[in-house]
Amino acid sequence: MGHTLQVKSISHNFGDRNIFSNTSIECKTGEVIGILGRNGTGKSTLFKILFGALKPDNIMLHLDELLIRKSASFNNFIGYHPQEIMLPKGLKVNDLISIYIRDKNKQDRIYSAYGIGNVQNERVRNLSLGQQRYLQFLLVLNLDHHFVLLDEPFSMVEPLYKDLIKEKLTEYKSHKGFIITDHYYLDILDASDRFYLIKDEKIIPLSESEDLVKFGYLSNQSIIY
Repeated sequence: MGHTLQVKSISHNFGDRNIFSNTSIECKTGEVIGILGRNGTGKSTLFKILFGALKPDNIMLHLDELLIRKSASFNNFIGYHPQEIMLPKGLKVNDLISIYIRDKNKQDRIYSAYGIGNVQNERVRNLSLGQQRYLQFLLVLNLDHHFVLLDEPFSMVEPLYKDLIKEKLTEYKSHKGFIITDHYYLDILDASDRFYLIKDEKIIPLSESEDLVKFGYLSNQSIIY
């Protein structure tokens, strides 16, 4: 059964500065939604709001037909992979997997992912940054959320891990919905089924990649593949 996440009337400001003004976004299971925007437009702020870590001035969030009234409850339905590595560095990989993921089948999925079996007895601190980010991505991916937020999943990882992340998004979107953002816009365009641009306090749906030039995110000289 598919699910729909509808977020309406998002308004938020920091002091005298408006970040969002009565704007909306929608995501369904089975799709990857890309979010683009220049520095400071509110991409990470949006994710913290959707996860319930930051309370906005106003928001209406529906999961299917159910209105979720308390922002602190959003994380019951929405998983979050932040920019930062949040994993306990002193734990071994296999201990970490067993703590975060209780379902044996899901544990096996993680162990079968590229490179994880080879480092399962290593402590997290001994992994490369790319390995740590990929491990954190896999853990969030296998939590019991219908929707997952991925904040800069392609940043600071080798090209190999970018490809692996895209493969996993394709595999898991059969039963999950994803909202992702990154400064590597070509990776966002490649991985996403639909995409939005945050500009002038709004979350603007775009119909084609050339709209990124139209709305000033890219210059006319930029190459869009």
